[in-house]
Amino acid sequence: MIKGLNPVALINPPGIFIVFGGLFGVCIAAYGMDAMKRLPTYYKTAFNTEPPDLGGNVVLMHHFADRARRDGLLALEEEANQIEDPFVKKGLGLVVDGSDPDTVAEVLELEIESMESRHRTGHELFKGAAGFAPTLGVLGACMGLLKAMELLDSPELLGPAIAAAFMATLYGVGAANVVLMPISESLKAKTAAEVKSRQMVIEGLLAVQAGDNPRMVAEKLMAFVPPEQRLSVEEQMEGGRPNLKAVDGGAEAKAA
Repeated sequence: MIKGLNPVALINPPGIFIVFGGLFGVCIAAYGMDAMKRLPTYYKTAFNTEPPDLGGNVVLMHHFADRARRDGLLALEEEANQIEDPFVKKGLGLVVDGSDPDTVAEVLELEIESMESRHRTGHELFKGAAGFAPTLGVLGACMGLLKAMELLDSPELLGPAIAAAFMATLYGVGAANVVLMPISESLKAKTAAEVKSRQMVIEGLLAVQAGDNPRMVAEKLMAFVPPEQRLSVEEQMEGGRPNLKAVDGGAEAKAA
């Protein structure tokens, strides 16, 4: 805080109305009311969602491969009924039903594309708002300066009027760079992480369907896991059956 600056001086109702009221209006015009209604979900996803459990995916696919090798693919129907993650559940169901591997991959890739499309609305909304906000701030400043010009004959009032006018610019630039753009980048990064997790699941399910050795399935999927987490994953695989209800559904499932 600047020495001697009264925090109350940072509050300018007309500037707040012009920047944030205008921002709400232009975002509705650009992205629609349905996207605006999902703002709480976007905020929740940006700040509260943990990254997908890639190690858990390795353990899960290793378990599926082991069960399929011992009891056959049809035995995985029992596992599918216990899984809460809809993406894994759908993929495993296709495998159990004997679908062609190309069909399994195609269906699940379409699911990923659909998820990316839904998520794109969120991070593009915040990115667009970050572009609109500074412009609205300048607009508010111009309106405030026009009012200040009426006070040229009153020097004691002119300074505060000009300062108040520039508050709108502060609101616009601050909101864009401190709030809106970081949220957009956070949502974009979380989408990329979830896509990576789902692609990992596809690779695992196709390997299970092909009858690969459980150890080879795990080794293949370890490429997705950061090196510092791999020892922990090895220990989990040695621990036996995973908790199927604890399978991470990703940001989309948690935000629903």
